[in-house]
Amino acid sequence: MNIFDLHADILFDFSNKNKLGIKENIFKKYHLKKFKDGKVIGGIFVAWLDDKIPKEKEEEEMIFMINSSIYELNNNLDIFNILKNSNDIKNISSNKINIILGIEGLRAIKTNLNMLELFYNLGFRHASLTWNEENFLGTGAKGNKDRGLTSLGKKLILKMNELGMIIDVSHANEKTFWDIYNTSSSPIIASHSNVKTLCNSQRNLTDEQIKAIAKSGGLIGINAYKHFIKESCDHVYMSDLFKHLKYLIDLVGIDHVAFGFDFCEFLDENHFDKTPINLENTSKCQNFINFLYDQGLSKENIEKIACKNFIIFLENFFKVKK
Repeated sequence: MNIFDLHADILFDFSNKNKLGIKENIFKKYHLKKFKDGKVIGGIFVAWLDDKIPKEKEEEEMIFMINSSIYELNNNLDIFNILKNSNDIKNISSNKINIILGIEGLRAIKTNLNMLELFYNLGFRHASLTWNEENFLGTGAKGNKDRGLTSLGKKLILKMNELGMIIDVSHANEKTFWDIYNTSSSPIIASHSNVKTLCNSQRNLTDEQIKAIAKSGGLIGINAYKHFIKESCDHVYMSDLFKHLKYLIDLVGIDHVAFGFDFCEFLDENHFDKTPINLENTSKCQNFINFLYDQGLSKENIEKIACKNFIIFLENFFKVKK
């Protein structure tokens, strides 16, 4: 069964490989087989700045990452389909990797909102304002709980609405989340977050946040990172992740749930045990599909979670955008 993954740090990997001197066909060499084995036909590929990057280097690093990514994508159009508008959504192909380009954390733009338009013109259609940090725009999950969107951040949300960029709240703290929800006129998503009631992580969502995302017309992508699944654990299992999926379905319905697995094994060799057993990377995604069948979910509902909900979201989102 075809899958869209709402969160993959692939653009970060393009940049990393470039720094190691690997300049050509990175996706084909390091990722394509895993995607094919897992029947993952695309999703949101994000550029993300490691928190080790010094503040004075953030803009330079982001530009390098985006340049590396655009080069890789443009030189492999035989396998990539970049989704930028409603016409592109109609041409989604299971024979290609269908990508929404995204930026996880906009701290590199500092106070220059014009950079957002630059990203848009390069094909980016998704962004979150923060990773876990506080910045000029808002406050991430590890920031001051009493600090939310800044006045500049509110202007950026309105600019994202105007351009037609998907707003992602997965890394926002709760005050920033509600500021975004109350500012945006477009649906919002949490591309890779789980249920706070089941695992009390700063990165997970309260029931009220989940309901608000659904009310906006948005999606929640369940995250396979083990510390967002269980609070204390040596190992997690697909049954643990399924509890989050079932909770979301019971709370807001099947139409607002998706996958945002957040696989990181290609970024850090120590990530090999950070996901449920038998769901270690993209190549294992069909194991979870089979698990969902074993839990009694219908093919129709599994298809909704795996890919159709995201496609419908994109169709509706871009229908009213430029």
